[in-house]
Amino acid sequence: MREEAEHWRHHEELEDLQFRQAVAVNFAAKEKDDEWRHIREEQRVEWPSRKKMLRTDREAQSHLTVHTNSKACVASYPCVVQNKLLWFYPRAGPEHADVLQRKRPPFIPEIDDPSFVTSFLIRDMPFGYDVLAENLMDPSHVPYAHKGLFRGLPRLEYDKEGGVPMAVKVEESSVNGFASSQGPGYSKFVAPCTYYGSPASKKSEKNKPHLMIVFIIVPVAPGRSRVMWAYPRNFGLWLHKITPRWFDHIGVNVILDSDMYLLHLEERNFAKAGIENWQKSVYVPTTSDGTVVAFRNWFRKHCRFQVGWAAPTVDQLPPTPTKDKLMDRYWSHVAQCRSCSAALKAMRALEVALQVASIAVVGFLAVAKGTLLTSVAQRAVVVSVAVLCFAASRWLADFIQKNFYFEDYVHAYK
Repeated sequence: MREEAEHWRHHEELEDLQFRQAVAVNFAAKEKDDEWRHIREEQRVEWPSRKKMLRTDREAQSHLTVHTNSKACVASYPCVVQNKLLWFYPRAGPEHADVLQRKRPPFIPEIDDPSFVTSFLIRDMPFGYDVLAENLMDPSHVPYAHKGLFRGLPRLEYDKEGGVPMAVKVEESSVNGFASSQGPGYSKFVAPCTYYGSPASKKSEKNKPHLMIVFIIVPVAPGRSRVMWAYPRNFGLWLHKITPRWFDHIGVNVILDSDMYLLHLEERNFAKAGIENWQKSVYVPTTSDGTVVAFRNWFRKHCRFQVGWAAPTVDQLPPTPTKDKLMDRYWSHVAQCRSCSAALKAMRALEVALQVASIAVVGFLAVAKGTLLTSVAQRAVVVSVAVLCFAASRWLADFIQKNFYFEDYVHAYK
């Protein structure tokens, strides 16, 4: 009996060793013994028989065999991380394998410069690539479309909104984009999706304040696009370190909201007139419209006024939703932003805590009215705490709604 028990004990040990070798293909080899036993029990329930549960080393190796069938494979795209962004080339053919060696994405040295700090934001927009690009390149729309948001800028009363003459000069234009200048500042469009510029000269003196604005303009679908906003600067470094990202994003989202509805309607006007007849929908007579005209000419000459969608339709633009859905911040930004989503979750928890606290204080007042709280002053303090907690929860709920979900922007009120 002892020999038989010893035989079965060795048999069990061998089975356990074989099991560990098999599941090591998918699980870390340094797991503790108790974790292995837990995994073994779970697998024992899943697998219909003990015989199927155990695999030899040869079976485990055959399980790792690379399948060359096209149904078991995915495309491999050339990709590179540059300026803290992941870029990929959407062609998987062998002739494109070395495309990143032949031509890399546009490089902005200020973003990687350790003496600079950079704020990033990503947001989905309810209008197409060309309307987004044109808007970001237009300097003269700021005092009108973003009315009331840049109060700290110098104001010259040429009109009631604060518009001023702008001498924008397009210096060069080709299939690769164009460059322009405005006073000491400059901007450059690197086709097809990068636009950056600075109000300062390209040859800014060292240790002098310098800032840039960088936009990555991504076509998503007909009537939809995505903007990646970067703001590198070499001043206010300590303020950047202590300011949470979600707080910066609130300010940028207000700017993007302020002309979002206008641009959505503008795209519909272009479609109604025919995108090739865009000049009939707008009036661009001044030098400040130079970059807008340059982009439209580039879009016409090299893209034929359209993005090459995989499955084009006759009526490409989606229907116009209600304004609260059109300007929704949650799904267009907050849900995909780690900082904003974490801040929203914390504020929601704080809102509930304040409401519970206000109710608890009122309950305490009712219970302790004749015992612990004997004076009018004590009861007044407790009531005040309850009111403050409730008021704070209501204020926080309003703050959450306006900054993480939706807030209308009415130009007439600005």
